[in-house]
Amino acid sequence: MEHVSLVAVAVALLYLGALACIYRILLTYRTSQGAIAWIVGLLALPYLTVPLFLLIGRYRFGGYIKARRMGDQSLTGLLSRFEQQTTSIPAPGDQRFHDELQVLCKLGRQPFTSGNRCTLLRDGEATFEALFEAMEDATRYILLEFYIVRSDRVGQRIKSILERKLAQGVEVWFLYDDIGSVWLPRKYLRELSDAGARVASFGDGNIRRRRFQINFRNHRKLLVCDGRVGFVGGINLGDEYLGTALQQAPLRDTHCRIEGPAVAGLQLAWLEDWNWASDELPALDWSTGERSAGEEDVLILPTGPADAWETCTLFFLNCINNARSRIWIASPYFVPDFQIMNALQLAALRGIDVRILIPETPDSHLVKLAAYSYLVQACQAGIGIYRYQPGFLHQKVILVDDRYAAIGTANLDNRSMRLNFEISAIMTDSRFVGEVEEMLKDDLRNCRLMTESDYRDRSILFRLACRAIRLSAPLL
Repeated sequence: MEHVSLVAVAVALLYLGALACIYRILLTYRTSQGAIAWIVGLLALPYLTVPLFLLIGRYRFGGYIKARRMGDQSLTGLLSRFEQQTTSIPAPGDQRFHDELQVLCKLGRQPFTSGNRCTLLRDGEATFEALFEAMEDATRYILLEFYIVRSDRVGQRIKSILERKLAQGVEVWFLYDDIGSVWLPRKYLRELSDAGARVASFGDGNIRRRRFQINFRNHRKLLVCDGRVGFVGGINLGDEYLGTALQQAPLRDTHCRIEGPAVAGLQLAWLEDWNWASDELPALDWSTGERSAGEEDVLILPTGPADAWETCTLFFLNCINNARSRIWIASPYFVPDFQIMNALQLAALRGIDVRILIPETPDSHLVKLAAYSYLVQACQAGIGIYRYQPGFLHQKVILVDDRYAAIGTANLDNRSMRLNFEISAIMTDSRFVGEVEEMLKDDLRNCRLMTESDYRDRSILFRLACRAIRLSAPLL
């Protein structure tokens, strides 16, 4: 009888846990389909679904939101002052363009800044060369934030430079994501810390910050040196971007270097993440916001699950819906939700040149199969799906007409739209936009245009697998 009573208590507690999860879902859900799926699972199979929900079920990073609201007043002041700066949006005579870009400023809570100089870094070799040079030239501090850090040749070169700069009196703050950098040896971090660097993980820390979930990841990749020069894009710190890892070809990826007032936007995004991870607010140089380095207008757009809106989704929708002649998007993952897919179809139907560049062989077979399930919808609307052939295309680039381009970390998938902390730089300078156009044209020459037959001519089992995996798109 005692054994039966214990089982009854366990079952009762399990269903109470399921009801608590359902309560949270009803208060916070963003899509009805996802909410219904979770609720059905929690009621039918609570012993499986309750642990799964605790692991991956939440869609709002509540702890980060609370830290942001209750954070140090100096951080709040910095964010507010930068947000309230006069926005410098180009083409003042074009009211539609002004409104389109003003929306992005409101989404990111940052202004378009003028007086910047941007350099497009088209591959890993150019990126690492520029990163190494900027760190070597730093005289006061270096801020790093990367999703993946490896202890390979690139990672060791980074550590060697940082240790040398620390010995010279340069301060170093090193922020990494514990999911993306799960294989980074503790020895690597310990040696950096012993050399004097401040090291923090986005997911670990005290009990207030510990996230018992794998959903919320800091997918940003940025570097700031002395508040003077900054870098942002899709490249992590690893040999795979040079072709010296195990894969045959280097990852095809893009980064950019920024000098000027926009660096303050990168620095603010880093500072907010660092404050969350460590409860510290380093004293940084903000005078770059007053210095001109060039003539280009740039907006830094951080997005993430702590935002009031689905900022990343709205960013993509704004780009797609306002395109006038073309929108080209390069992303390693093409698993759009119905909003993004509908917007792409409408754009193509109204005569916009819509091209999506994705890899022939991504790093996830499930993602590849899911992408096939969108092919018929895309082709019938006139959307061009191009598969990059030479290697794994990992860049995250958007080109809207000849008006602006975005280089960043956000993919065309649910994780970037709703779960990851991402960041993008948006540039309107005609020279820079032209360079992005030429880069994507070069990539397109190495792509294969897909057709409906790539899906329809496959076996029924293949098509069923694609459609079945698409159901799990929110988790991919």
